[in-house]
Amino acid sequence: MRVLKFGGTSVGSVENINKVIKILEDYEKSAQVSCVVSAVGGVTDKLLKAGELAQQKNELYIDEYNIIQSTHLNILSSLIPNYSNEVITKLNDKLSSLKSLLDGIYLINELSPKTSDKLVSFGELLSSFIITETMKFRGLDAVRKNSQDIIVTNSNFTKAEVNYSLTYKNIQDYFKTAKQRITILPGFVSKSETGEITTLGRGGSDFTAALLAAALQTDSLEIWTDVSGMFTANPKMVKQAYPIEKLSYQEAMELSHFGAKVLYPPTVQPVLDKNIPIVIKNTMSPEASGTFIAKAYTSNGLSVRGISNINHIALLTLEGSGMVGIPGFSKRLFETLAIHKINVVFITQASSEHSICFGVNENESELAKKVIDTAFEYEISLHKINPIYVEKDLSIIALIGDNMKNHQGISGKMFSTLGKNNINVRAIAQGASEKNISAVIAEKDIKKALNTLHEAFFEVKTKQLNVFITGVGNVGERLVEQVKQQKKYLKDTLKINLRIVGLSNSRKMIFNDDGIPLKSWKELLNQGETASLEGFLDKAKQLNLRNSIFVDITANEDVSNLYASYLQESIAVVACNKIACSSAFNNYSNLKYLSRKYNAPFLFETNVGAGLPVIDTLNNLIASGDKVTSIQAVLSGSLNFVFNNFNDTNKFHDVVKQAQSEGYTEPDPRIDLSGVDVARKILILARESGLKMDLEDIENQSFLTSKNLSSDSVDDFYDTLIADEAHFQKLYASAKANNSQLKYVAELNNGKAKVGLKEIPQGHPFYNLEGKDNIVMFYTHRYVDQPMIIKGAGAGADVTASGLFADIIRIGND
Repeated sequence: MRVLKFGGTSVGSVENINKVIKILEDYEKSAQVSCVVSAVGGVTDKLLKAGELAQQKNELYIDEYNIIQSTHLNILSSLIPNYSNEVITKLNDKLSSLKSLLDGIYLINELSPKTSDKLVSFGELLSSFIITETMKFRGLDAVRKNSQDIIVTNSNFTKAEVNYSLTYKNIQDYFKTAKQRITILPGFVSKSETGEITTLGRGGSDFTAALLAAALQTDSLEIWTDVSGMFTANPKMVKQAYPIEKLSYQEAMELSHFGAKVLYPPTVQPVLDKNIPIVIKNTMSPEASGTFIAKAYTSNGLSVRGISNINHIALLTLEGSGMVGIPGFSKRLFETLAIHKINVVFITQASSEHSICFGVNENESELAKKVIDTAFEYEISLHKINPIYVEKDLSIIALIGDNMKNHQGISGKMFSTLGKNNINVRAIAQGASEKNISAVIAEKDIKKALNTLHEAFFEVKTKQLNVFITGVGNVGERLVEQVKQQKKYLKDTLKINLRIVGLSNSRKMIFNDDGIPLKSWKELLNQGETASLEGFLDKAKQLNLRNSIFVDITANEDVSNLYASYLQESIAVVACNKIACSSAFNNYSNLKYLSRKYNAPFLFETNVGAGLPVIDTLNNLIASGDKVTSIQAVLSGSLNFVFNNFNDTNKFHDVVKQAQSEGYTEPDPRIDLSGVDVARKILILARESGLKMDLEDIENQSFLTSKNLSSDSVDDFYDTLIADEAHFQKLYASAKANNSQLKYVAELNNGKAKVGLKEIPQGHPFYNLEGKDNIVMFYTHRYVDQPMIIKGAGAGADVTASGLFADIIRIGND
């Protein structure tokens, strides 16, 4: 004998019922089958709603009944197109009985637990009848056995207690003589010893199937649902979650208690007592192996078996100095809750005995506070303890696994992983058996927490990065294309799953928490919502994704002013925008502090040298104990391009225009040519070297004229360049006469910094610097005579994008 149970989703439509019948047809070829079925999906709720409306003298109960009636008639007509008069008469008789019961509730304005049991029992009775008649119509050897005839309970209506000895005897006696290959039984329903209709409460259909399996001593109990077993986490929230092949009873119970809805622990106790394995199977995918639950199994070395959660939790705290050393407080507290039937799902107590913290369902929190404050009214009046403190909008997240006790560091890894993603833990509980480590967190963080922990414990060292990019102009477009090109390589080789989930330019912004399709990002962005800097930040906070990174590819001060807000949300910041790191020293140091406090990297390699590893090299020197004594550098790729291409046969204005058109300067070339950009870069290097310095401390020896510097607009600036051409030709002529090259040089010596145009003689490392290249020379305690030199392209969209990309990957590798 094989015992199967199909839930409401499995019998919730004609299509699914056909799948159920096909499964049973395949099974009966090799063994007799007992099949327990739930009510058609959603019908039990409609029955309860109809009953409540009828009790309230609301005639809308008739509408609910009509929906129930049409649902079953439509299913029957679809499954048995040419049903007999006998079948439709029987179905209509059952529906008429239901209507009469509802009418009675309406007339007497009463819905007792006893009547409620009669009402909700119709769901299973109707579904089991239709399925059985369909199987008979199709020539299968099937019979329907009413569970009310064999399952005996007391008269505790809505949650009746089973008389096991009588029930087991009835089941055994019936199946000794049952000849049919398939027996269909309604789940959930039963009768009392006095013959009154009762129900088995929550998970009652599972309970019915468990009673059958236990009484018949079957090899297993199969629970068929709409998922392929119990998953490592909720697959609706964690897309990488996968079915668990095997679990122990205890692990399955823990996972079920903490939100895995495919199994309700109390109802399967009969098979647990007899060590009968449970198999969770998927009606929609019967070929899937599902989850096998047994007393003993091989875990294949895995310590954590699943991650589960309970939402809508309230955390209540009883505390006060009057509790310390006084016995009986815990007894009074939990006894009060028990009397008022308030279920406690989480308990933790400080070792000082100063406080007891416990979790209940949120909808019971106000009642819990009221009854506890009343119970301890005397102690509260004497200020020995405080009134109960209630916190809402919380969830419990739990790691489950029998084998966790044999592995050190599980809880440490759990809490460090949560902490790195700014998920605050409000309370912690762990039993001595170490099969469950539970933590209370904000409900808004639950999706991020589940995904973060799943990534840490179940995925093959693959780290998901969620990137938000502001500024998708020339550099931003190249970065997106580089991500698109390298996405597969990152996942296969570096185990980094990089997704761009937010994009914004000055006009539009788009978001997709599954990742923006990079093949069509431009079209999607054009159709996006109106952009705003605060709106972009708010959306990043709202999505609340793990390993989030904000990338600033603008030269906008307002964007840089939001870095602190991102870091405080544990969102890493990657910036090529130099404004923040060259702003007031207090702001720079605060951003560094926030980065450390919230464990959110703040990287800005492209602030100096575009894609060159200038800042990274400097940081490594400092971290290894070296000390910088001097820095000499050509830090402006745009200025180097300009002076490498300017001579006495062309005009300075034309060369600057060319540099701008090729993307080597900022949109406003005055930023580059005024020396402010270079000053910012040497300031950043000075600060990263350990100096406390501001932009005003940098001596800027500008080569521009007063007219150039006082220009009102970019167009006006270009006009002044034409007007002052003689000035620039004079600079070139002087350098040529001295057999030198013009280079705009940044210097840091003895704690002082300056920038300015210099004539570089032959033989100097700067002399042959070509095109848009940068060069940085670090003189340190270790590099005294020969400096450490970093040289290469220091401007251009591709190299700047690659520098940003490198910072993103660096975060992924942390």
